[in-house]
Amino acid sequence: MHLEWWSVLPFAGMLACIAVLPLIPTTAHWWEKHSSQLLIAVSLGVPVAAWMWVLGGWEVVFAAVAEYLQFICLLFSLFVVSGGIFLKGDIRATPRNNTIFLAIGGVIASFVGTTGAAMLLIRPLLATNKERRYRVHTVLYTIFIVANCGGLLTPLGDPPLFLGFLRGVPFTWTFNLLREYLFVNVMLLVSYFALDSCYYSREPAKAVHDDDTEIEPLGLKGSLNFVFFAVIIAAVAFAPSIDVHAIEEGHAALADWIPVREFIMLAAAASSYFLGSREVRFKDNQFTWGPIAEVAILFIGIFLTMIPALHYLDEVAGSLPLNEVTFFVFTGGLSSVLDNAPTYATFFEMAGQVAHPGGDTVAGVPELYLVSISLGAVLCGAITYIGNGPNFMVKSVAESDGVEMPSFGGYVGRAMKHLVPVIAAMVLLFIAPGVLSKVVGGVLTVALLGLDARRLAQSRRLAQSRRPVLAEQSEGGDD
Repeated sequence: MHLEWWSVLPFAGMLACIAVLPLIPTTAHWWEKHSSQLLIAVSLGVPVAAWMWVLGGWEVVFAAVAEYLQFICLLFSLFVVSGGIFLKGDIRATPRNNTIFLAIGGVIASFVGTTGAAMLLIRPLLATNKERRYRVHTVLYTIFIVANCGGLLTPLGDPPLFLGFLRGVPFTWTFNLLREYLFVNVMLLVSYFALDSCYYSREPAKAVHDDDTEIEPLGLKGSLNFVFFAVIIAAVAFAPSIDVHAIEEGHAALADWIPVREFIMLAAAASSYFLGSREVRFKDNQFTWGPIAEVAILFIGIFLTMIPALHYLDEVAGSLPLNEVTFFVFTGGLSSVLDNAPTYATFFEMAGQVAHPGGDTVAGVPELYLVSISLGAVLCGAITYIGNGPNFMVKSVAESDGVEMPSFGGYVGRAMKHLVPVIAAMVLLFIAPGVLSKVVGGVLTVALLGLDARRLAQSRRLAQSRRPVLAEQSEGGDD
């Protein structure tokens, strides 16, 4: 099966609709409706799927549909279970407390998955910051850290790493990425603390006063749902799913057709929904189906239009200049606009077929390349809303809470400003060969930390200049 470059145009059209239609005044309100999003997704995706069925056989479409169902079952289950957990109370929304929230999310993401961690923390984080005017940056860094970069340490953290585990990468191998994990997440936490300090110093006096006075000790409601979380995690790690390869090869047994993993996850979600507290879910968490519905609809179009894009990538891969740096660049760049799991799988297979650069081999792939592929797939999934499933879910939950999130292009611009420089410094320090790369990476790191220090200094000067005003207004109540 040979595909031309224009075969990727439906996928580009899908991305263009997601990015542009919300920005055009005449289509913005229309695009907000799920029926409109479904119309676009089906109109672009179904013809592409039919065309690929005719051109390449039913197998290529079946594989994409099976992966979509596995993908959405996992997101749906984690979304439902996390909706039954509520961190009650209201602590001060200071830069320190917010940074601690994000740090905790960055740690647990590797063990409960980026989707689970993001859905678990976004609602209490929004509730903690409800008195503050400036909240967008907090949601953005939640996507950067909790929904993506925090999931680097285990195969449970992010779907690409789980695919590697299924292909023979040892479960504990990803712990070798600890230094990159620490560098990126610590740099992002420092960046967030400095940025949040700037915004906190600009908060209206009433917002600061309300945040300081409306204090309630933290507590946990719906703890039974952690059992269902554990069931989902165990299912991801140990339960079998549909064996797509065996079905395509024509030697599948009955058990290969049964999605045991997905049945277990959906059963855990149903148990959480029907056995858990409805007060916690619908009153405390203000749970709605909107966020997961939006993700499910948009990713129908993404997965279907992505079929020829991935096959075209397979065709041109042999002509790409591949080394430890370009493996990261290609995997990361494509993971930011394609789903990062199949992108990881594509370059994983490719890495086992190119010339060996020397060093150890892991699951038939040079370890030097496997590091680059793993880092690119996980970290760069945060560059756009569609790079990783939880990104859109966090965005939708925040918007349902009244946060005006950036458009698709606006988000990419913020990611280029706050996330990409950190990733670039990591690549120069830990992936790119040569002393010069290390020097440039060190200079970039120092420059980023210097920018953070300048933001902190500015925030302290502004806070000191406003302190008498805040004290006077707090004495006068809400006037």
